[in-house]
Amino acid sequence: MYQAIGIIELKSIAKGIEATDAALKSAGVRLVSAHPTCPGKYEITLTGAIADVSAAVEHVKSRFEDRLIDCCVIGRIDPQVITGLFGTHENPQEGAVGIIETFSAASLIRAADIAVKTAKVTIYELRLSRGMGGKGLVIFTGDVGDVTASVEAGSAYAKEQGLFCNNSIIPAPHKELWDQLS
Repeated sequence: MYQAIGIIELKSIAKGIEATDAALKSAGVRLVSAHPTCPGKYEITLTGAIADVSAAVEHVKSRFEDRLIDCCVIGRIDPQVITGLFGTHENPQEGAVGIIETFSAASLIRAADIAVKTAKVTIYELRLSRGMGGKGLVIFTGDVGDVTASVEAGSAYAKEQGLFCNNSIIPAPHKELWDQLS
């Protein structure tokens, strides 16, 4: 069970590895993942008590400020987001489709968490960075009204951060589109 999750993105792989070590040594956190992503970024995902995760993220921010792209800490993250991060969910092909695209993984994870807490939607897919030029993408399904509310709420967060790329709402996706998304 994830109590809190922290995501840090740096624009240097070498400094990303160093930052991972610094984060792990600074507070009682556990490493979920740390790896290079496109285009030459490094993503770190940590978990633990919210105070520890916050302390580790703040430590990295202060020490690697000149290499920082984005970061966030989320307490009580929605389980759908965790499932989406690890790609271990079923993909129901029904309802409307909503999409949020951001310029960073951290902003996308926070936007997805906000979106699923806003209305009754299901995360269909959550993609981060790899093979996408460092962007993040989340696809939701549900009733049109719920999808619209979720996309608007998640997008508003990304816009506030200056990391919003785009969004879309498709009220009645064609069967071939569902096949393509699978």
